[in-house]
Amino acid sequence: MDATALEAGRARAATRRDESDAALVRAAQRGSAAAVERLFERHWRDAHRAAYWIVHDAAAAEDIAQEAFLAAMNALDRFDRRRPFAPWLHRVVVNRAIDHTRTRTARREVGAALAFEHEAPAFDPPDPELLSALAELPPDQRAVVVMRHMLGCSPAQIAVALDLPRGTVNSRLRRGLDRLGELLAA
Repeated sequence: MDATALEAGRARAATRRDESDAALVRAAQRGSAAAVERLFERHWRDAHRAAYWIVHDAAAAEDIAQEAFLAAMNALDRFDRRRPFAPWLHRVVVNRAIDHTRTRTARREVGAALAFEHEAPAFDPPDPELLSALAELPPDQRAVVVMRHMLGCSPAQIAVALDLPRGTVNSRLRRGLDRLGELLAA
């Protein structure tokens, strides 16, 4: 199978998933607990991963992902069903993770450096050196790097999800990747 056929297959699968998500969102908006549960099952792993890559704390990531999912479900009446669900949910997760990081930094929590010693998350985390370098990035740069390179979102999807101009996403991504390169080379 050539690369074009493979990419076309992936696009069809993504479209089916988006259509499925759209049907689940409609059902959830009508009050279907089963639809909410299915959305949770489908998107939990990516939500937890996104939170973990931003906060670097498995327990906090789980709390953030759960709170973000609940907030998203409570805001479904404001969700634009013409858009895909996953990037919207990622926006909620990433914003909550950034808020958590800023709050933690502002409070200068005692023992914040121990966050890396928490129990490993339910997925294979990236290289500890990469996690450490990600932790050094400002939250806004970390968010776009995580969404682009860990979650596979396009810059356009990130711009929509974070309600930012595309140029801002690109510049944060470039600055974040440049800084990561410096940190990993040191």
